[in-house]
Amino acid sequence: MTDTALNTPNQPYLRIDRLSKRFGTFAALKEVSLEVPQGEFVCFLGPSGCGKTTLLRAIAGLDMQSSGRIFQAGRDISNLPASERDFGIVFQSYALFPNLTVQANVGYGLVSRGLAKSEIAVRVAELLKLVDLADSGPKYPAQLSGGQQQRVALARALALSPGLLLLDEPLSALDARVRAYLRTEIRRLHQRLGVTTIMVTHDQEEALTMADRIVVMNEGVIEQVGTPLDVYRQPASAFVADFVGTTNFLNARVSGPGRVRFGDIELACELDPDAAPGSAVTLAVRPEDAVVRNTVAGSANTFGARVCGIEFLGSFCRVGLSINGAAPALVADCSINAVRDLAIAEGVELLVSLPPERLRVFAPAKPRP
Repeated sequence: MTDTALNTPNQPYLRIDRLSKRFGTFAALKEVSLEVPQGEFVCFLGPSGCGKTTLLRAIAGLDMQSSGRIFQAGRDISNLPASERDFGIVFQSYALFPNLTVQANVGYGLVSRGLAKSEIAVRVAELLKLVDLADSGPKYPAQLSGGQQQRVALARALALSPGLLLLDEPLSALDARVRAYLRTEIRRLHQRLGVTTIMVTHDQEEALTMADRIVVMNEGVIEQVGTPLDVYRQPASAFVADFVGTTNFLNARVSGPGRVRFGDIELACELDPDAAPGSAVTLAVRPEDAVVRNTVAGSANTFGARVCGIEFLGSFCRVGLSINGAAPALVADCSINAVRDLAIAEGVELLVSLPPERLRVFAPAKPRP
């Protein structure tokens, strides 16, 4: 690839090529590669210490990579200082100047660029209107709520019309209701402005509701890149299945082509044709994919189970199921209507079906605690 200042039609807006970052002997990033198209909203998702914030800071030039290259709009920015890169950033801590008004905070970067006061005033007014804080300009950060302060930080990051917007866990310090509101607001702003956006989060709900694509990270590597639906429905590894959403993990063994045995139960599933009979595998199935309605004894992947616990979760119940008297083997999510219609209660026997197309098969893996 030639280094140019312009994006070509088939060229990603941001390209990360075999990026590594070491802190002494610890490898925080291990040859990470990723492409982000123009205008996409991408979430880096993973547990603490997985490398997601390190990757974001490398993109910004705040922590230089140990090796590898970064291209933005066709330009190699790998060794440029943060001040020479085209991005705006919002931190978890807001990082507002407490002694400056909201107007002055938003216009800070514009003043540094030497714009005329009249231009700055117009731009700041536009941005405050954009984030629904048009009347808050004369106030100081301490006079605002946490959600309002975060919107001020967002307006400041957008002031210079950056090509790339970086969000470092921007909602984690807020309460649940404000987080839900700002998720919608940030997504709305992105759709309106079309700025390429990367957000770091450990909150799977944020990633699933906000992102065009999710980058799931673990121990310095990318486990999977895909749309929220792909990541949730077709996890590439047991780690992804466990980290994104709730998953049942069942220890089984291959019993034949397209067949595995879980205890005394044989299940049909999509299986690698080279899987050796008798080899151990881990089955993953989402609780909502365990079917308890309209099941027929003797049909594929159908077996009896006893209800050993019910957890009421508002619009649905999470039902613990015991097989052959063993400890709870799996959980099923049942609607309130299903619980009522089937009279589901502790001790009740149910027929349960696990659709073959909903079973994911992985090498044996220990789910996270």
